[in-house]
Amino acid sequence: MTVQIESLDFELPQLTAAYARGALTPSTVVEHILQEIASRGADGVWISVVSREDALSRARQLEALSKSEREALSLWGIPFSVKDCIDTIGLPTTSGCPVFSYTPAKNNLAVERLLAAGAILIGKTNMDQFATGLVGVRSPYGVARNPFDAAYIPGGSSSGAAVSVAAGLVSFALATDCGGSGRVPAAFNNVVGLKPTRGLISGIGTVSACRSIETLSIFALTVGDAQAAFEVARAYDEDDPFSRPDALEAVRPLPARFNFGVPGARWLDFFGNSDAAALFANAVERLESFGGRKVEVDYTPFTEINDLLFKGPWLAERYGALQHFVDERPDALFPITRDILVGGRSISGAEVYAAQQRLNILKRQVAKLWNEIDILAVPTTGTIYRIDEVEADPITLNARIGTYTNFVNLADLSAVAVPSGFLPNGLPQGITLIAPAFADRHAASIGDRFHRASGLPFGARHLRAARPNHVNQREENLT
Repeated sequence: MTVQIESLDFELPQLTAAYARGALTPSTVVEHILQEIASRGADGVWISVVSREDALSRARQLEALSKSEREALSLWGIPFSVKDCIDTIGLPTTSGCPVFSYTPAKNNLAVERLLAAGAILIGKTNMDQFATGLVGVRSPYGVARNPFDAAYIPGGSSSGAAVSVAAGLVSFALATDCGGSGRVPAAFNNVVGLKPTRGLISGIGTVSACRSIETLSIFALTVGDAQAAFEVARAYDEDDPFSRPDALEAVRPLPARFNFGVPGARWLDFFGNSDAAALFANAVERLESFGGRKVEVDYTPFTEINDLLFKGPWLAERYGALQHFVDERPDALFPITRDILVGGRSISGAEVYAAQQRLNILKRQVAKLWNEIDILAVPTTGTIYRIDEVEADPITLNARIGTYTNFVNLADLSAVAVPSGFLPNGLPQGITLIAPAFADRHAASIGDRFHRASGLPFGARHLRAARPNHVNQREENLT
């Protein structure tokens, strides 16, 4: 018995069940996805796509396995995408810069593990160039079309990754997160963004934006799907100097009744978007409805840590990672990306050490909060902006978008971003649940309950019957 693929979300349990009863095969799913990608045209989501021949060859190899071999592969036949700053054999890595492009000889370890678990790579996704930005419009490959309204930004830097999940082109996407790149696009595309504890997924084989604090991340339709991919992708990598032994099991279980922190009223800023403020108030009530007790917290340490990321020495780390390319080929960079990276040249060693010392003080202040709360709940973003608004004021609006995200990696915390509802104009918003390092499952368990209780549709595929495809307003920038 076959099923209409158009009627399915690519949620893992649903797709796996369709495979198990013979209603679908990996080959038919791959054919459908490639046809969808072709029919969408220049939507700005992809930088490169696996050839039809190679994708079908991979699907048929999986289909040739015995029943027991298939059952041993937790992601058998599951389609996924990879952000184009992560190495995959057979496709170039550009990090959103055509001149920088190279052909990797090895897969990133997480990619290798996902493939070994039976997943099918569809392609590499668009991004803010060199992962510098939270907006998703800083790319010579165009803007990944926000499926809810193409006039609005998709969020970045992992823009194409999030849209590939929301649009029903893959089940999950592997991305990266430095200052919110794995969470902001989740909010703007009605999907889940899982940002693990730093060091649990190998960063070897990536073009890092800020290696000392960055982590690979995962987008999916549900928290459960994101966790399933994370459980496969995570592994200690002795070749990665930032890899950390897995200590998830050592964290005490989350109590049935939990305390969740929220920023005190003086720190909550929705930048004039009263509808977004109302959505967050409703989200807080939803958390209270299943056992949470709200605790207002002093958000001052988090705001100061935010400033360190893009105004302090970690900007020098960004410049240092790409120094030779930036200095030798400044013309190859997107103008705003070049301006930001070059800003790291003037930061002195004294400033670096002073900021590191200040960060340690602030992290101690944050650590004390976990004596009062189990989870911190924040809006993923205070609002969303149109593309033309961001182009008119790229620095200020990008900074506003990171108000509730920039601090998380610097403070060594784990987080999951989940959808929370829709604004009156139909655009999605979300909340992020934040926990200490290695307490990833605390945030995930509450995030999963919150998302299920919302009753929201998954991604954006439900829009198909309601409205026509938008034309990418930045198609002229595609290369």
